[in-house]
Amino acid sequence: MFKLFFTSLLMLISTTIFAGPDKIERMINDNIWDVKGVASWYGGKFHGRKTASGERYNMYAMTAAHRTLPFGSIVKVTDANSGKSVFVKITDRGPYHGNRIIDLSRGAANKLGIIKVGTCKIRLTVIQRGYI
Repeated sequence: MFKLFFTSLLMLISTTIFAGPDKIERMINDNIWDVKGVASWYGGKFHGRKTASGERYNMYAMTAAHRTLPFGSIVKVTDANSGKSVFVKITDRGPYHGNRIIDLSRGAANKLGIIKVGTCKIRLTVIQRGYI
């Protein structure tokens, strides 16, 4: 049993180390988590407050809130209409409004160009799972 586990682990590590970016992108899309939904953003009144992870919220940083993903997870958020993407770290819990699946920091929302509209349809891809 241990030998099978060790062999599987060794194969996974070697595949990840020697895989090119395209292979890694396919592995992420096939094996982790890829979902479509609505994103919103939050800013001003939370700036400087502690998040659910214990970090201070910086509305200009590339962070986000998600209901269930572990803190520290890195996700790629792609605007379904414009194709623009951002990478954010999950540091908080939320959103707590409607059918939204992620709350972006103001900085991330600004990079996507959704500050004025407030929400957009997105594709969320987990790049790296977090620690908690």
